[in-house]
Amino acid sequence: MKKLFLTVFVSVTLISCSNEQASIEEGSCFSNGTSTYKWTMVTTWPKNFPGLGLAPENFSKYVNEMTCGRMKIKVYGAGEFVPAMGVFDAVSQGNVQLGHGASYYWTGKIKSSQFFTAVPFGLTAQEMNGWLHYGGGLELWQEAYEPFNLIPLAGGNTGVQMAGWFKKEINSLDDLKGLKMRIPGLAGEIFTRAGAETVTLPGNEIFLSLQQGVVDAAEWVGPYNDLTFGFHQVADYYYYPGWHEPGSTLEIIINKEAYDSLPEDLQAVIKYAARASNQEMLDEYTARNNKALNELIEKHNIQLKKIPDKVLVELKRITDEVMEDFIADDEMAQKVYKSYTEFKEQVVNYHRISEKAYIDTRELD
Repeated sequence: MKKLFLTVFVSVTLISCSNEQASIEEGSCFSNGTSTYKWTMVTTWPKNFPGLGLAPENFSKYVNEMTCGRMKIKVYGAGEFVPAMGVFDAVSQGNVQLGHGASYYWTGKIKSSQFFTAVPFGLTAQEMNGWLHYGGGLELWQEAYEPFNLIPLAGGNTGVQMAGWFKKEINSLDDLKGLKMRIPGLAGEIFTRAGAETVTLPGNEIFLSLQQGVVDAAEWVGPYNDLTFGFHQVADYYYYPGWHEPGSTLEIIINKEAYDSLPEDLQAVIKYAARASNQEMLDEYTARNNKALNELIEKHNIQLKKIPDKVLVELKRITDEVMEDFIADDEMAQKVYKSYTEFKEQVVNYHRISEKAYIDTRELD
């Protein structure tokens, strides 16, 4: 009887496990708990704008799918819920749970935030991801944002950007003197020292500013986004390379109190959904930029030009001066810059004999 009972018990248990496994495999959604969460995400980008604006939408989609609907995130574009430049404060103060933007917009609040988007003549997208996730960059980013009740994560990368749209040709540093240009962050300070007048404008104000002569030049992102905004209609010259933003990382910022209130499984979902969004954006820009550039050249007859080497040399010299002044009175900025430059030295040495050497080889006849 004991053997019979044991046989029946084991059989029932195995059948039960088999049915449960089959149920999961047939598409039922296993979830750790029954609580649901509805969060709000505000962004610095126009709603559903290609690349930049779709990154937060994709993040929301991934979170919803991975939590089987337990967590839903409603995304608002710039100006729909808060102004583009109000994202940081809205999340910091807990008015919303999430934000998506670019950290260098907040250098007036956190000087070191510049390093987590892009540094002129600095790291590429691939190198930025390496520094953030394996070089201590993300830990420093979180340390810098901690006093503001925020947790930052990398939330996208555009790759190397274009130098910008100009209404006149740039042949020497003198051509920058008196030029009014939309260019944010450290690059704006570098252009100012070169004699230009610089302003920071959200993306949706650039076209009208160029059209009305408020600015004479503007940088935004690259062909994929610039074509969408129609900058070719108001400026003739499109310059490269993007010395000022060689690998622009975007950010997802999370209100720390809201994040801490989540169960561990949902915290993990947010972390890895952000990681997926970060890589996906770079993939998309890599795939779409050249097609858009060809359209700008062949259909809209824009004049693609390279910034003269002598101008780039001068901009690099000014950059070195600006960096020294920029970090001089800020301990956190000094700490981050030290980590950034040490990583850059190491990765550039290797990329000289790997990435660069291979690309040069590919160009051989």
